[in-house]
Amino acid sequence: MRRAGGRRHTLRDIAAALNLSVNTVSRALSGKDGIGEKTRALVRAEAERVGYVPNSMARSLVTGSAMTFGLVITNPSNPFYAQLISSIELRARAHDYSLLLTVTDESAENEARAAESLLRSSVSGAIVVPVQASADPWRRLGAVGVPTVLLNRDLPDLGYRFVGTDNELGGYRATAHAISRGARSIVVLEEDLPITTIADRIAGYRRAMTEAGLAMPRGSIIRVPTRRHDQAALPWQPQQAYQVARRMLRRARLPDAVVVGNDYFALGLYRALAEHGLKVPDDLMVIGFGDHPFSAFLSPSLTTVRLPAEEVGEIAADLLLEEIAGGRSARPLKQLIAPTLVERDSTAGASRAERRGQAGDASPA
Repeated sequence: MRRAGGRRHTLRDIAAALNLSVNTVSRALSGKDGIGEKTRALVRAEAERVGYVPNSMARSLVTGSAMTFGLVITNPSNPFYAQLISSIELRARAHDYSLLLTVTDESAENEARAAESLLRSSVSGAIVVPVQASADPWRRLGAVGVPTVLLNRDLPDLGYRFVGTDNELGGYRATAHAISRGARSIVVLEEDLPITTIADRIAGYRRAMTEAGLAMPRGSIIRVPTRRHDQAALPWQPQQAYQVARRMLRRARLPDAVVVGNDYFALGLYRALAEHGLKVPDDLMVIGFGDHPFSAFLSPSLTTVRLPAEEVGEIAADLLLEEIAGGRSARPLKQLIAPTLVERDSTAGASRAERRGQAGDASPA
């Protein structure tokens, strides 16, 4: 409801109608202490009667904060980040915060601009997926008192709160699953990008292979050329994985299984295998990473590692709210959330590796 002339009702209007101070009305509506329940009820009833809408701009001028979470991600088309954004936005909205989204496209230059933009916007706090080229942009936010939570990729030197997926565990579980299905030679297709999420997945692969006493000869880890720097809207290219897979299939001996760094790479791998007359999982098992929406509808459906995007987003938002409030949290400084292996048809049935094992040949490749 607006007053005559189209002006919104203000705190001053409510205060005048109830013969109260503006400060009392403000404290009553914001749930602050020191206001009696009878007064609080009267203020809320009057605010509802006149259709009062809080002026967030005015509030930001008073508090020095725009009641906004700054969210910085590297990659807008990654389904993981789509879920993450939704989860964080819901948490922020529940606490009357809006969301300011910035995308860096894996560019250190864009990241520096994003940090500067957050400073100019007077955000209440920031949730950041760093490029990991330098910690300096986010060190500056902390230096001026902007609460900052790191997400999915840590910058340990800063000592900021961090929450992310346990990618090392994800790589381990994917590889261990292939081994449990009889695989003895396993190849990894991973993006050629120097970030900790990729390094952690490879570390998990190596741990599982080492524990099983299996060889990791040269060429076991195959890098897929990244195009993120050229075209952020299509960060993962099935075409690139397809070309790499075609070269891999020219080898003298086919691996028993391939673990891919994301489900998009599985699309390219599936096509290359079909062109060579090879079947999944009969000739080669495939394990993905991400559990993207299309993965269950591939033929055969893709065994993959499901990432806890919603949970990670909720924890990140809660950590930031705690940092903004200035309270001490019982949560650990660093939190890694376990991913889940989703078993589907791409590792089911009697694979070539299992048939060989049943015949008594289970020697490492």
